[in-house]
Amino acid sequence: MLYRNFRPPGGGEVDLVCRHGEVLVFVEVKARRTDTFGAPAEAVTRAKQELISRGAVAWLRLLHHPPIHIRFDIAEVRFVPGGGEEVRVIENAFPLPERYRL
Repeated sequence: MLYRNFRPPGGGEVDLVCRHGEVLVFVEVKARRTDTFGAPAEAVTRAKQELISRGAVAWLRLLHHPPIHIRFDIAEVRFVPGGGEEVRVIENAFPLPERYRL
């Protein structure tokens, strides 16, 4: 992990910034105690994806837009009755919107 809770001044947000080999990964973490209101990943709406994308672009701007592959993952955390949690990572959960592509 490179950074947690990145909030650039111009708006946007990224829960985790990580590297996976040669790929820079922006991760949204969603946790739930139950699936009553759906799976955690279902809470990552288009509006939420927009905020994450804006945060990712701001991060890349700080690095002067390096020639690096990026992806957006979702980490679903489910709390298990009696303690503990289950984590599932959804790689390439959504693409960078076209308007942000360089």
